Amino acid sequence: MTAKKKEPGFEESLRRLEEIVDRLEGDELPLEEALALFEEGVKLAEECGKRLDAAEKKVMLLLKEADGRLAETPFPEED
Repeated sequence: MTAKKKEPGFEESLRRLEEIVDRLEGDELPLEEALALFEEGVKLAEECGKRLDAAEKKVMLLLKEADGRLAETPFPEED
């Protein structure tokens, strides 16, 4: 029986992406390390984007009215 690798959650992925950005902005990294971090960051950004899209679709389904029409309500603006 093989153990399946657990996918990181959205928050964990976002935290890692922020760490990568900080390292790329702050450190003088060797080119190879910078490219590897950049590649990891791009993959994380794509994954986070997919998860946000999926969450938005789920919210829209939950907001669907009984007659099948979609009642879009914008998120409240933050102060």
